[in-house]
Amino acid sequence: MRKIVEQYKFPLIVIGILAVAFYLFVNNSHDEINDSNEFSNTFIEKETGKPQEEKESSNELSRIVVDVKGEVMNPGIYEARPDERIQDLITRAGGFKKKADQSKVNLAQKIKDEMVIYVPKIGEKTPDISLNSPTDSVDGTEKVNINNATSEQLQTISGIGPAKAAAIIEYREKQGLFKRIEDIKNVTGIGDKTFEKLKDAITVD
Repeated sequence: MRKIVEQYKFPLIVIGILAVAFYLFVNNSHDEINDSNEFSNTFIEKETGKPQEEKESSNELSRIVVDVKGEVMNPGIYEARPDERIQDLITRAGGFKKKADQSKVNLAQKIKDEMVIYVPKIGEKTPDISLNSPTDSVDGTEKVNINNATSEQLQTISGIGPAKAAAIIEYREKQGLFKRIEDIKNVTGIGDKTFEKLKDAITVD
C-alpha cells in the first residue's frame, strides 16, 4: 500500500495543483464578466438617460401658454405648439360666440408664449394696442407689425388709409411675409416719401 501511495504521490499532487488553478481561473473569469456587464449596464443607462433629459428640457422650452379672452365659447388659459396659429386656439376654445367681431382678429397669426388673444364684441371699441398682435416699443412709441396687423391697425400708421391697408394685406397674402420694413415699398401706392413717414412706426418682428 505504501508503495502504491509513493508511486502515485507526484501525479496526485500535479492533478491537485491543476484543479486549484482551473478553479481560480474560472472564478476570476466569472468576476470579470460580471464587472463588464455592470459597466455596460451603467454606460447604457447614462447614454439612454442623457437624451431623455435633453428631450424633457427641449419640451419645456417649446411649451407655449396663451390666454384666450372675450367672445369665445370657453375663454381661459391654453397650451399651444410653436407652429399653431390663432385659428387653432379659437377652435380649441370652442369657437366664436354669435356677437364676436371676427374681423378684428387675425386668424393667420402665429402663436407666441404669454400671448393674449382677445375677441371683441361687434361694435366694441378695441384698445389702441391690440392684445392679439404683439408689437415692439421704442421710446414709448408702439410699432405696428406689418406682417400680422389687421386693416384697422395698419390705418393707425401715418399715411396709411383703407386703400393702402388693403394693398398691404393683399401683398402679404400673395407674396408672403415682409422680411424687412423696406419691403413695404413694393406695395402699390407706397413709395420712398411714404416710407420715410412710416418707417419709424412699423416692424416685421
